Amino acid sequence: MDERKPSLGLSRHVYSGRSAEEALKGVDLNRNIEALVENPLSHLTPEQLQRDVRAFAQAKDLTQYSDLLERGAHIAKDPQFYEAIEGVTELEKQALRDERTRSFRQPRALYLTIVICSIGAAVQGWDQTGSNGANLNWPAAFGLDTDRKSNDFWILGLVNAAPYIAASLIGCWLSHPLNYYLGRRGVIFIAAWFCFFSVLGSAFTQTWVELFICRLLLGIGMGTKASTIPVLAAESSPASIRGSLVMGWQLWVSFGIFLGFTANLVLYQLGDIAWRLQFGSAFIPAVPLIIGIYFCPESPRWYIKKHRYHDAFKSLQRLRNTPLQAARDLYYIHAQVRLEELMLGDGDITVSEGKEQYTSNGRYANRFIQLFTIARIRRATLAASVVMIAQQMCGINIMAFYSSTLFTEAKASERSALLVSWGFGLINFA
Repeated sequence: MDERKPSLGLSRHVYSGRSAEEALKGVDLNRNIEALVENPLSHLTPEQLQRDVRAFAQAKDLTQYSDLLERGAHIAKDPQFYEAIEGVTELEKQALRDERTRSFRQPRALYLTIVICSIGAAVQGWDQTGSNGANLNWPAAFGLDTDRKSNDFWILGLVNAAPYIAASLIGCWLSHPLNYYLGRRGVIFIAAWFCFFSVLGSAFTQTWVELFICRLLLGIGMGTKASTIPVLAAESSPASIRGSLVMGWQLWVSFGIFLGFTANLVLYQLGDIAWRLQFGSAFIPAVPLIIGIYFCPESPRWYIKKHRYHDAFKSLQRLRNTPLQAARDLYYIHAQVRLEELMLGDGDITVSEGKEQYTSNGRYANRFIQLFTIARIRRATLAASVVMIAQQMCGINIMAFYSSTLFTEAKASERSALLVSWGFGLINFA
């Protein structure tokens, strides 16, 4: 570690003390201005690492994998020098080389997870634009006159905004407790059902109040899903492609927006029921999401945080090309999770008289408070909030929700308005 950068030496502070409780007294999260945490294994000697791994295997009932875990831990400690580690086979070395040179040579289970996460993002986009074409007809079907009555115009806006109201006030805040108890797959499964039933319900509503309620339920699904799918993608993927997969969320949301505009254009000629079909068509991508998430491996990190190490190892074996890579990531994730929980004090680990104790008390409240009390997290929260507010104020969602309405009010025909909106969706995706 570079002694001139004490703000980065978090792992050494934690692990070099006589007990974790004493070591944590030297950790100042507010000084970690670069928001980095060192490799928690990098400072250990080979003897210390071997001793720690054996103790870990004994404590977690993984002794049958002790040799594999030791080799994996040594690779996690010095990723650049795997060629020199004793016992690593040529096949395993080739798999480790492929992580750099052929990043997308991955197991089928990881590709399945990528596809399902992409479908989940597309659901998000389609849900946003299903109302775009329907806005041309559903207000009149419910007896609203948005041109002459300002109250009816506000009702139109309220119904369109309902998913985001529910997502921001309910869905996103439910994400943490639901993830804690149900895991990533469970949350996505439930959110997909919300997205499935709410849009079908929208197609059968008889009043604007019923439509408003359906779209509130849709927002709950959208909020929990948007908070969970990128996390599942990040926690399942190897470091070499993790950034690409997480950023893929926005790409496939844009694709879903394009699909929604396509459905609006295809269905607009079906008469009085066209707007109902435009709302309801968003159920289509929710079906493969509901089915496909069942076959995806659960997040290994979630299993580890629940102390289910056998399940975590099985999940990693499906997500990595070799058992050695799975063992490496198992021990490295374990070390990271232990370090983070000791530092942040989020309720999973408490330290008393040098011994770790596991608890879930205070987890939710502590993490919420840390958004504002830890300087680097507070700055990240502020930056993210400013970016998201700016994204809304730039007007992109005006086009997503109201482009067809804007064009028809500019004297375009319904077909022309939907066609231009479809072009906007295509450009947005491209």
